[in-house]
Amino acid sequence: MPSFTVHTPGPYGEKQLKEWSYSQVAEVNGRIELSGQGGYHPKTLDYPKGVTLEEEIERAFNNVTFMLKAVSLDWSHVVNVDTFHVPEPDGYIVASTTEVAKQFAKRMPGYKPT
Repeated sequence: MPSFTVHTPGPYGEKQLKEWSYSQVAEVNGRIELSGQGGYHPKTLDYPKGVTLEEEIERAFNNVTFMLKAVSLDWSHVVNVDTFHVPEPDGYIVASTTEVAKQFAKRMPGYKPT
């Protein structure tokens, strides 16, 4: 029988469980899966207007860090990351992709995830 545990760490985890009926972290036989983490503010849980694209992406990465720590992991345990980008006014995603790559290099300097 597989081992299965779900976690709803922090205020955002509790909010998502209550409002949308899903968990932020699931563990199946030792494999950890995180739900998507956006650039929400960790205390107010909102997406404030006026935040730069770079700040929003860094905040999303910080939120992933929080979820990893909640299950005693860090970025060295990450092997796969899916990112989703909203097209910029020019129709491209260059600025957001550049910032995501910067965050990958900062948080996983010794290797590259899929």
